[in-house]
Amino acid sequence: MTTDQWRVQFDADVEFANGGSLQAREFRLDIPGADISDEDLGALFVRHLGLLMVGSVRISAKSLINELHKGSRGAETAAGKRRLVELSHALSDGMITYPGLPAPAFGVHLSHEDSRANYAPGTEFHFARIEMVGNTGTYLDAPLHRYQDGDDLSGVPLGALADLDALVIRAGDVQVITRELLLPHDVLGRAVLIHTGHAAHWGTDAYAVNHPYVSAEAAEWLVAEGAALVGIDSLNIDGTSGGERPAHTALLAAGIPIVEHMTGLEQLPPHGFRFHAAPPMIVGVGTFPVRAYAVITEE
Repeated sequence: MTTDQWRVQFDADVEFANGGSLQAREFRLDIPGADISDEDLGALFVRHLGLLMVGSVRISAKSLINELHKGSRGAETAAGKRRLVELSHALSDGMITYPGLPAPAFGVHLSHEDSRANYAPGTEFHFARIEMVGNTGTYLDAPLHRYQDGDDLSGVPLGALADLDALVIRAGDVQVITRELLLPHDVLGRAVLIHTGHAAHWGTDAYAVNHPYVSAEAAEWLVAEGAALVGIDSLNIDGTSGGERPAHTALLAAGIPIVEHMTGLEQLPPHGFRFHAAPPMIVGVGTFPVRAYAVITEE
């Protein structure tokens, strides 16, 4: 048993602002340290049960117990600290994401200095001006990117882009991610992030040469197995030597968003984390940069 994990046993009497009451006897909750005030314990109790319209909480018979955490909802404990992992490339003026596409142009619409005339003394603001194609940096493809009648960024449900159960598939030193490489993995309802290591070439000429990609059969398998989202740390989820794009075709036809040009996938565990990659809700646009990141709960 660890020495830094504590639970508390207590009685609670709750009075609701809209009438009624609730009593709890010998209730136990995880706490993040070796002590907790009655006020903080009452707030933790309310969060744990999801109580609404609470007027007051009275705590009594409180006793501390040194034992392993059980995973109380609403308690940030030593056994459940969250860590955020950045999975996006930074955007900068003039950067090249995909050969042949224009670089973004970041400028100033109104500088701090020029804005001073519009505000009270000591108050100033910066207004940026941004011009870029949607396929810049780490970006997400919605069905409209491939299909004229597909959902645009505003039509993709938020639940398809954020707080997804996720896993990482290590592709190793291969160019073609095949169906056989994916077969051992349970992808149903998950964000599938394919780690190729190609992000190491980001910003160099090598990034556009012999990049890893997902085969047509592998993409069809991901659709059949119910993947929720597919990401890759490469130039394109498809091979680009010809004009065909079977991975985009299969995945976006099934409404499965694609995130390309990822980075940092080597920092992630094989599974057991949550993934987020939500772009703005833009009508009539099928691709846009995202701040992709993972949330890891560490035991």
